[in-house]
Amino acid sequence: MRVAIVTETWPPEINGVALTVHALASGLHALGHEVEVIRPQQADESKTRDDGFDTLLVGGGALPRYPSLRFGLPSPWLLSRRWRARRPDALYVATEGPLGHSALGAARRLGIPACTGFHTRFDDFARHYGLGWLTPLVFAGMRRFHNRAGATLVPTLELASFLGSNGFRHVRVLRRAVDTTQFNPAHRDEALRRAWGVFDDSPVVIHVGRLAAEKNLDVAVAAFRAIQQRHPLARMVIVGDGPERARLAAEHGDIVFTGARRGEDLARHYASGDLFLFPSVTETFGNVTLEAMASGVPVVAFDYGAAREHITGPGDGVRVPFGDDEAFVRMAAALADAPQRRELMRRRARAAVEDLHPGSVAAAFADVLADLALRKAA
Repeated sequence: MRVAIVTETWPPEINGVALTVHALASGLHALGHEVEVIRPQQADESKTRDDGFDTLLVGGGALPRYPSLRFGLPSPWLLSRRWRARRPDALYVATEGPLGHSALGAARRLGIPACTGFHTRFDDFARHYGLGWLTPLVFAGMRRFHNRAGATLVPTLELASFLGSNGFRHVRVLRRAVDTTQFNPAHRDEALRRAWGVFDDSPVVIHVGRLAAEKNLDVAVAAFRAIQQRHPLARMVIVGDGPERARLAAEHGDIVFTGARRGEDLARHYASGDLFLFPSVTETFGNVTLEAMASGVPVVAFDYGAAREHITGPGDGVRVPFGDDEAFVRMAAALADAPQRRELMRRRARAAVEDLHPGSVAAAFADVLADLALRKAA
């Protein structure tokens, strides 16, 4: 099967969408399918870059407030010419930007079966940037976009139920995976902990993600301050970058900001923490939850998305009532006080995600695309 994947974000950009879409493309390729990737050319990227896929680079622009991320320009005629010359069996559109819209339009004109991925709650983002009045309009636009496709893929039953009850048609669950070889407790690094200023058994609180307003990072910092009152030598390490980094670093000089990390280096940072705080309330899933669990780091997160889906046992992690910031701080502090409980959670969290193999997710993705192609042919 030949599959076209259209996305407006791609590694080395670091975000959940880019990493998820790249994993899906790699999984299809490993199963023997032909994969073409259509995406914006990234800043300073050579048009001759070879990342192992049949790639078409299109023009793009930088996102406001996120100059490191780009959106693709509308390319309807370019895509139509390309797909008339070599027609894909199925199309996956990962992002709702201008490039994604033009891809769905070209697919409809050519009769190519298409599905979309619901990766980002852009309607929630509006609230966090002072544009709350736009939230219902953004949500309605997203619904129109996804309902043009034969299926919309989501990572959890919770999200599928929510979208289905709000007018989204043909919603299907495609679960997420985590690389348990890369993210592994074996990567814990005492030398790295010493570099953070930790020389005893004091707890290290860690957060990994994009540093942006919608991530609710002030709640994670408040939880750390509560922990610090009881454990003065505790440290907080924030891994990632984004528009909020400068403010947070200026206000909290004792917190370690590492910037973005990748690969084995990222895995060492995860595994060297003792408690992972994830206070975001705008996720469709939250891949970092699985990465922390696979690294054997107890997670405190609000009760939705990946936390609700995978923290299912009493010792797998801590789920906090959605949006209750005070409870988040309180539960994080209580867990910091309980090293034996954290040690049990380290083992249980790892065990809870060990069966989430990327290969099984790629196979399920291929089945969805094949089903769409068969139904279109019928």
